Amino acid sequence: MSDTLEKAAAALNDKLSGGDFDSTAKFDITGMGAIVLDENGARVSDDDAEVTLSADADTFEQILSGDLNPTGAFMSGKLSVDGDMSVAMKLASVLA
Repeated sequence: MSDTLEKAAAALNDKLSGGDFDSTAKFDITGMGAIVLDENGARVSDDDAEVTLSADADTFEQILSGDLNPTGAFMSGKLSVDGDMSVAMKLASVLA
């Protein structure tokens, strides 16, 4: 398990605290692994989810830091979404 993924999951948990995310989503980071987010928070996992968001590590870091809007990343082709788009939109609003 990557230390980078563990740190990213911890950062996502900070962003999710106080938010209202009751679905399941997965960030698939190219060449690194995956992080699943659900009502219990974020954890390093490759479990199935309602939506999978795929990006390279640089794009993921920019989204996590707030330097790149997830919607903008999707529109520019840096982030791909597979599954329930409404869950992806809900996640984007929680992470903003």
